[in-house]
Amino acid sequence: MPKSLWFLVVAMVVNVTGASFLWPLNAIIIHQELGRSLTAAGFVLMLNAGAGVFGSLIGGRLFDQIGAYRTMILGLVITTVSAIILVFYHSFYFYMSLLIGLGFGTGILFPAMYALAGSLWPEGDRKPFNAMYVAQNVGVALGTALVGVVATIELTAVFTANAFMYAVLLVFVAACFKKIGAKAISQATSNVFEQKTPIRSNARLQALVLLSVAFFICWLAYTQWQANVSVHTQSLGISLQYYSLLWTVNGLMIVFAQPIIAWIIRKWVRTLKQQMIVGVFIFILSYTILLHASVFTMFFVAMIVLTIGEMFVWPAVPTIASQLAPKNKEGFYQGIINSVATGGRMIGPLLGGLMVDFYSIQVLIWLLLILFVLAITVLFVYDFPLKRLKQMKQKKEEVPVGY
Repeated sequence: MPKSLWFLVVAMVVNVTGASFLWPLNAIIIHQELGRSLTAAGFVLMLNAGAGVFGSLIGGRLFDQIGAYRTMILGLVITTVSAIILVFYHSFYFYMSLLIGLGFGTGILFPAMYALAGSLWPEGDRKPFNAMYVAQNVGVALGTALVGVVATIELTAVFTANAFMYAVLLVFVAACFKKIGAKAISQATSNVFEQKTPIRSNARLQALVLLSVAFFICWLAYTQWQANVSVHTQSLGISLQYYSLLWTVNGLMIVFAQPIIAWIIRKWVRTLKQQMIVGVFIFILSYTILLHASVFTMFFVAMIVLTIGEMFVWPAVPTIASQLAPKNKEGFYQGIINSVATGGRMIGPLLGGLMVDFYSIQVLIWLLLILFVLAITVLFVYDFPLKRLKQMKQKKEEVPVGY
C-alpha cells in the first residue's frame, strides 16, 4: 500500500477504537442507567443514526467540493466537541442531543475516509477498502476489549475514554493529513441531482440503489447485536464483560482471519456479486443459531458465523460503489453507501425495540430472516441495469453506418 494509505489506516483504527467505547453500551446505558424503555433507547439510537445519514451525504459532497482534509477536520471538530461535553453532562436529554452531534460528525468523517482510500490507491481495486475494513475491526477489537475494563471501574468512564480518543484523532489528522488530503481534491464536481441524465436512465445509479436495498437490510439486522441482543444477553444473566468479549472476538477474528477469507474468495468466489450473496447466506445461518441461543456458548458461535458473513459483505459494498462512481463523484457515491449503512443503524434499534417490547426477540429474528431472503433476491438482480445498458450499446454499435 502507499505510505499515505497507512496513515489513513491508523486514523481509522483510532476513530473506531474511540467509537467502540460507547456504541456497545448505548442501549444498556439508556435502559439501565437512565431508566428508559428499549423503545426509547431505540428512538435515541435512531436519532443518532439519522444524524449520521445527513452527515454522510454532506461529507461525501464536501469531499468532492473542498477535499478530504477540510471535510475530515470539520467532522472531527463536531465529534470531539460533542464527546467532550458528554463527559460532563449525561442526563437523558443531554445524552440524546450529544449522540445526535456524534452521529452527525462521524457521518461526515466516514465517507471522506473511504473516498480518500480509493483516491490514494485507485489501482488497488478492492485492496484499499479491505484495508479500511480491517482497520475498522482492529479498532473494534481494541475498543471492546478495553470497554469491559473501563466499565468495571465506572460505567460512565467510557465517555471520558471516547472523548480522549477523538481528541487524539483530531490532532493526528490536523498534523498529518493536509498534504495527503490535497491529493484527492476534485477539480470539477457535480452530483447526480445536478446531472442532466434522469435517474431512471442512469444505470450506475440504479445499480447503486438496488445494492443499497440489500446493504440496508444487512445493517438493519446487524445492528440488533449492538442494541437488543446486548440487553437480551443481560436478561439471560450473561455479564457485560462476556458481552464485550463477543465484540473483541469479532474484531480479532476479522484481523487475523482476513488472509484465510481472502484466499477462499480468490479460489471459489469469482465476483463481488457472488461474494455478497454468499455473505448474506452466512448471515442467515448466524441468525438461525441466534434464534435458539440461550447460553453464552451459543451466542459465541453465532458471533463467529456472523463475523465470517460480514467479512464477505462489508468490504464488497464500498468497492462496488467505487467502481460504479463516475469520475469526480467518488465522495458522493461513498456518501450514499455510508448513509444507507447508517440508515440501517437508525431504523434497526427502533424496529427491534418495538418488536421485543410488544412481541419477543424470537419474533424479531424471524422477521430478519425473511428480510435476508429479500436481500438475496435483490443482489441477484442489482447489476441488471448495467447489463441492459451494455446490451443497448452493443446493439447500437451493430447498426450499419448510414442506416
